[in-house]
Amino acid sequence: MKDNPLEKNILITGGAGFIGSHVIRLFVNKYPNYRIFNLDALTYAGNLENIKDIENAPNYHFIKANITDAKTIKALFQKHQFDSVIHLAAESHVDRSISNPKIFVDTNVTGTLNLMEAALETWQGNFKNKIFYHISTDEVYGTLGETGLFTETTSYAPNSPYSASKAASDHFVRAYGETYNLPYVISNCSNNYGPNQFPEKLIPLFINNIIENKALPVYGDGKYTRDWLYVLDHAKAIDLIFHKGNNKSTYNVGGFNEWQNIDLIKLLCEIMDKKLDRNEGDSETLITFIKDRPGHDKRYAIDASKINKELGWEPSVTFKEGLMKTVDWYLQNPAWIEAVVSGSYQEYYKMQYL
Repeated sequence: MKDNPLEKNILITGGAGFIGSHVIRLFVNKYPNYRIFNLDALTYAGNLENIKDIENAPNYHFIKANITDAKTIKALFQKHQFDSVIHLAAESHVDRSISNPKIFVDTNVTGTLNLMEAALETWQGNFKNKIFYHISTDEVYGTLGETGLFTETTSYAPNSPYSASKAASDHFVRAYGETYNLPYVISNCSNNYGPNQFPEKLIPLFINNIIENKALPVYGDGKYTRDWLYVLDHAKAIDLIFHKGNNKSTYNVGGFNEWQNIDLIKLLCEIMDKKLDRNEGDSETLITFIKDRPGHDKRYAIDASKINKELGWEPSVTFKEGLMKTVDWYLQNPAWIEAVVSGSYQEYYKMQYL
């Protein structure tokens, strides 16, 4: 939004999740005149302990609700008169989408539609200083060969139920922009990593498994290539896109680096051996190659030059620096990991809000 008033009522969906918690914290601390509403269903990956440091901030408000509940979403828009949406709520794990694709359609597609319908009804054609910011994934583009990069104009070719659901939601956002003139921006990011990530994802899962001397399951030959983005850098990119991105534009956000999974895992093992004062190579013995998953994309790589040229964004850390910071955070917060693995983190909402 080029013309940005001092005060705003911003709805951030999925703000108790991994990326959302960092975005919430950044906005609450950086913009005291904004009223930040965190809407989260607190499904398995939503964890209010991620943001307990800002829960008493005067400009922060938590709402427990599900974006699949259209009636509740419309009522909340009417009550709080949200003038901006940063939409992060999503089912996001590929393996889970393979076993239960319908949940991904319900949340990622229908949930997005519910938010846009509520926004249109509330804003009633007065779109000045309004924005619907939809955060998506590079997986909508499908897979790359050994060369080339995803750009904002790359054709969509999703290969998993997860990426198909995100592709569909992207298309609906653009369609609402063209059909109903809904002001929007979309960003497609590469693989995020960093503090507070739910340990179903590769990096926190392997950190925890190395600590506990458990197997490190690697799909196929491990030569799948991904671009990695430090979550705090992603939050800063979201801040820039929200405030300075052009209406009806798309921005790719990536870490400007690529790693094959097996090389990343070996680097992580090396770091963990040093941090845990183990013999060099100890953690690598935990690597276990397993059967590949269906529809596994071989390579993702993002060209993030547009956001760099237009908005001046670039990563603040190299991958190795970010990985060291991430490892240090998990080693310094064993209670967080224990609470997540045991499921006790879900009791925090009951203690604080019931």
